[in-house]
Amino acid sequence: MGKILAMLNIENLTQFTFDPKLLKAIAKSLTSREIDLTLCYNNTIQQYNKEYRQKEQPTDVLSFPITSDIIDFHNSAMPLGSIVISIDYVIQKAEEFKHSEEAELALLFIHGLLHILGYDHETDSGEMRERERLIIEKFNLPESLIVRTEEK
Repeated sequence: MGKILAMLNIENLTQFTFDPKLLKAIAKSLTSREIDLTLCYNNTIQQYNKEYRQKEQPTDVLSFPITSDIIDFHNSAMPLGSIVISIDYVIQKAEEFKHSEEAELALLFIHGLLHILGYDHETDSGEMRERERLIIEKFNLPESLIVRTEEK
């Protein structure tokens, strides 16, 4: 039996168009597990942020790992989790940092994916930031993304 390749299920609730090849390649480089990605606008991600984090504002990315309490975390047939990204943030930050919207989407996807893989920049000693930097470099994404992750 060969390695099962990661499956990326994308639900795009916006008018934003992009080529999913880069996101699929990033996912495959980090996991063989299934991932759900939802693209939405600020009003939708704000509802999720309020419901799941008790924060009454939009945010750039939310991650919802499937926890080991529910399933065997190491079972490669089970989905890894879900990522929700605000396209409003993608467009705003791409303009602010002067890189493409697809590069910004990739950064937020990387960030969300690392969270569902168990990384947490709020509690670790820089491991998540370093991992983000390495992935950004591996996929030849703009250096402006590395600067952004170091500033977070």
